Amino acid sequence: MPIDVNAALTAAPTVREAGWTERDVILYHLGLGAGVDSLNPAELEWVYEKNLKVLPTFAMVAGQGVSAGAVTPAGLNLPGIDIDLRKILHGGQSLTVHAPIPASGAATISSRVADVWDKGKAAVIVLEQSAQDSGGNPLWTTAMQIWARGEGGFGGDAGPDGSHAVPERSPDTVLASPTSTQQALMYRLSADMNPLHADPAFAKMAGFDRPILHGLASYGIVCKAVVDGVLDGDPTRVRTFSVRFAGSLYPGETIETAVWRDGDTLTVLATCPERDGQPVLTHATMEIR
Repeated sequence: MPIDVNAALTAAPTVREAGWTERDVILYHLGLGAGVDSLNPAELEWVYEKNLKVLPTFAMVAGQGVSAGAVTPAGLNLPGIDIDLRKILHGGQSLTVHAPIPASGAATISSRVADVWDKGKAAVIVLEQSAQDSGGNPLWTTAMQIWARGEGGFGGDAGPDGSHAVPERSPDTVLASPTSTQQALMYRLSADMNPLHADPAFAKMAGFDRPILHGLASYGIVCKAVVDGVLDGDPTRVRTFSVRFAGSLYPGETIETAVWRDGDTLTVLATCPERDGQPVLTHATMEIR
């Protein structure tokens, strides 16, 4: 059986040490399109080591992140789980920030399968990653939802209700984030080197007109847009950020982010205006400080 739920949930966490430098942070931010207006003092703080700020979504790639250890060309290699890579899809991502991420530092990262949900035609595997600094203080917790097509129907818990709607009023803010045609080529240097994001022939075999932008790049781009446009450029105000990946984006297209604010909760919807508002990120919420 490809998924042994009990074995997956009871396996001991894998633990590794990770470190990063200011260069890693700067490269990550450049991969999100930061620094285009290099004379803007606020923008320079994302890409220059003097007063360098760190987006909380850097947690996705710090020390290469949980996905680098979990997803390999051979498939999803986890205790109790043996699934062909072609069957899986990164369906959603959440992040909880416990403390500001330093511009250079180290962390002990623990990874485990936190849940396996039965969606009928698919299984959803929730990979949780927790990071602590050298003093044992929590830095961040992430949860990656991986959809495994054809692996459901085993009689397990269906998981939380996936329904979500944006407020029935105009958004409080709409933010535009143009991407460059080399955006994926830059972003992949920080994270996922999958040829889907670089090789036109490979992308066509996968059913795309050309290489697509990483979903986690869109995740970071939207987070930066909200920090810049709603949170006065202060990344430490982000407490949580969760999304569902709803559609692909081609490098060179724009991400348009609509934001509705209700106290310390932001509802977010990211779409592509060049393709008639096709959704990119949905079911998106951000809790702020």
